[in-house]
Amino acid sequence: MSVPVRQQAAVAAYIARQKLLGRKRYPLVLMLEPLFRCNLACAGCGKIDYPDPILNRRLTPEECWAAAEECGAPIVAIPGGEPLIHREIDRIVAGLVAQKRFVSLCTNALLLEKNLHRFTPSPYLFFSVHLDGLKERHDRSVCREGVFDRAVAAIRAAQKAGFQVNVNATVFDGYPAEELADFLDFATALGVNISISPGFAYERAPDQEHFLTRQKTKRFFRELFRIQKARGRRWSLSHSPLYLDFLAGNQEFLCTPWGMPTRNVFGWQRPCYLLGEGYARSFQELMETTDWDRYGTGRYEKCANCMAHCGYEPTAADVAFTRPWKLAAVALRGIRTEGPMAPEIDLSGHRPAVDVHDRVVSAALQGLAAEAADGRRRSALVENL
Repeated sequence: MSVPVRQQAAVAAYIARQKLLGRKRYPLVLMLEPLFRCNLACAGCGKIDYPDPILNRRLTPEECWAAAEECGAPIVAIPGGEPLIHREIDRIVAGLVAQKRFVSLCTNALLLEKNLHRFTPSPYLFFSVHLDGLKERHDRSVCREGVFDRAVAAIRAAQKAGFQVNVNATVFDGYPAEELADFLDFATALGVNISISPGFAYERAPDQEHFLTRQKTKRFFRELFRIQKARGRRWSLSHSPLYLDFLAGNQEFLCTPWGMPTRNVFGWQRPCYLLGEGYARSFQELMETTDWDRYGTGRYEKCANCMAHCGYEPTAADVAFTRPWKLAAVALRGIRTEGPMAPEIDLSGHRPAVDVHDRVVSAALQGLAAEAADGRRRSALVENL
């Protein structure tokens, strides 16, 4: 399996249009978070650490459709939180599919099987199920027993109903490469595409001890791909060969934070899906007023060890389009697992991390209080008419 040809062609045509229009910065994937609320509390997650008034907020279907139109990206990923908690998630997905966008509905699958009837199979829709490994590893990762078995059962039910299904796995320090290889064998046999990415060091994550450094990431993936060669396997990885080569330390890339912009209940998140350093009111404002040069490995301490796909897959896509010989070289030789690695980015001059979480939450709560007060005033006016 691989990324569907229809999707590959649509993305290639989209990139070509952006190049012809002379656009330096453009999005490939809209990360659409219609809510933060989740039915799990994973130790490595930094996305759900908000007070209840914020966790109870939802984007409306209209806001979601407008964000996709405003952004224009050909692909929309819907993470969270857990999107299937949203009561109108079926309407949101149907509207995005009607726009002919490729929709990846990300889910832990606890609610998937009983909600399948709300969706219609389409070449524009696939479910992306969170699986960090085989049973013991995944259940430990999500801090609840039995989740792996329920997720696999839901995947099989979705496939039987005619849906496309992917799985996404996050890699943390201490994960044996042989064990991940076993999982990749299992997932490929299950008939799903697989995305894998080193975990990002969320500052609000309860577990701060198991995030990989860049050097550990490169050594880990070299070992993983050595195992793949020794086993003679072809895993169904839904990544650019250039991104996988980057994970193995063979490419020197800078991230493309605008490649996967995020729209959530706060607005348009600066600068990327993984960092919430403030918010813009519109996509145009995000693109035009964000100081992009202040972010990325070598520029900002929070980005020091990041090699996540949301920042580097857009870079790989741009390199594949503008320098196709680099892609051809990897395709011909495969991912190199021995020899010197590409030069590492110098971290000595990056600016120190700034904690903005409390300020963002405070501003959001003040906004909610102002909205509530305005609603009470409007109700009072109506009653007095």
